[in-house]
Amino acid sequence: MSEPPRFDRGHTDDLMSFLAASPTPYHAVANAAERLEKAGFRQVAETDAWDGTAGGKYLLRGGAIVAWYVPEGAEAHTPFRIVGAHTDSPNLRVKPRPDSGAHGWRQVAVEIYGGPLLNSWLDRDLGLAGRLSLRDGTTRLVDVDRPLLRVPQLAIHLDRAVNSDGLKLDKQRHMQPVWGLGEDVRDGDLIAFLEETAGLPNGSVTGWDLMVHPVEPPAYLGRDRELVAGPRMDNLLSVHAGTAALAAAAGRGSGLPSIPVLAAFDHEENGSQSDTGADGPLLGTVLERSVHARGGSLEDRARALAGTVCLSSDTGHAVHPNYAERHDPTHHPRVDGGPILKVNVNNRYATDGSGRAVFAAACEKAGVPFQTFVSNNAMPCGTTIGPITAARHGIRTVDIGVAILSMHSVRELCGAKDPFLLANALTAFLEG
Repeated sequence: MSEPPRFDRGHTDDLMSFLAASPTPYHAVANAAERLEKAGFRQVAETDAWDGTAGGKYLLRGGAIVAWYVPEGAEAHTPFRIVGAHTDSPNLRVKPRPDSGAHGWRQVAVEIYGGPLLNSWLDRDLGLAGRLSLRDGTTRLVDVDRPLLRVPQLAIHLDRAVNSDGLKLDKQRHMQPVWGLGEDVRDGDLIAFLEETAGLPNGSVTGWDLMVHPVEPPAYLGRDRELVAGPRMDNLLSVHAGTAALAAAAGRGSGLPSIPVLAAFDHEENGSQSDTGADGPLLGTVLERSVHARGGSLEDRARALAGTVCLSSDTGHAVHPNYAERHDPTHHPRVDGGPILKVNVNNRYATDGSGRAVFAAACEKAGVPFQTFVSNNAMPCGTTIGPITAARHGIRTVDIGVAILSMHSVRELCGAKDPFLLANALTAFLEG
């Protein structure tokens, strides 16, 4: 019999707050950690020895977080149930020498990260956020959440064919934002401004990982406020839902048949090959150390992973009312229709029949409907951390997510119900 849902519209309200407070992966994992701390989790350091005591633990590395809850009585070979997601989104990132300009304009030199819809960044009020590395070896988060930069579009009077021939943007020449006026461009001006903003001494910042973000907050949209528009839903929507689901599963305490885990990685949008990406060793190291901390052997680790299942949760494509022909004719996922199960026979998604059964059981337990997504055969299919996780760790993996419109835009669109439907399904899955 279906359990009553744990999350409702309040979860979507909280998602909007999470999106607004998480302009970068570093902010996203800090906000996820804060929510887990309130649920009783404690941070562990990779350089410390770990104990096998019961309870919730998490570690942070750059823009990634891995969190897990060990129930009372868990054995060394107890399997894991993992929700996987990613914290990064396509955007504009500041170059090593950021200060530039021309013709009386002061500009910030940026590089294109991932595959953003470039036109969505034009003529928007943009802020700047990220991580500052200090001379003493520490780091500091910074967020200038006010109109600071703008990528100005060329007026139609100077590009008369733009509406007939289409907008053509050169990533190097056309995407550099302005942030002021002045003929004298001085190296160090941007970093000095950020030092002042963060209350740091001049010259204390020796490294930075900075990115541009829109300052317009998330908002409900539509006659009945049944839609949500906001930035970075791909894929902070899943990070937020996974965090809420892990905290809820941990609230059960004892009785969990598996160890619930949240693994939110960085760098999915450019291939996941980093020390904080899904193709790195982070997740495998955490799972192995958890087994060993509970007195387990290599045999126990192999047994645990053999029984482990991962739900790779990432946003997918809802059917577009203006471009329905771009979708598979028999698969039209709709917003607020529940999470989608992603299938691709060429293994761009990791789902197979047995994985579908696992997800169907979780949705049935949670009383949540679900849909299926498959690409049009004439369109190339994207991919996720799912196949990487399955191949790297030998873990049965299922690709799922929430159907949205305007993926990789500055401002994406989802249904107001889908975020909490996903969270309820993930909770049921983590509870086994």
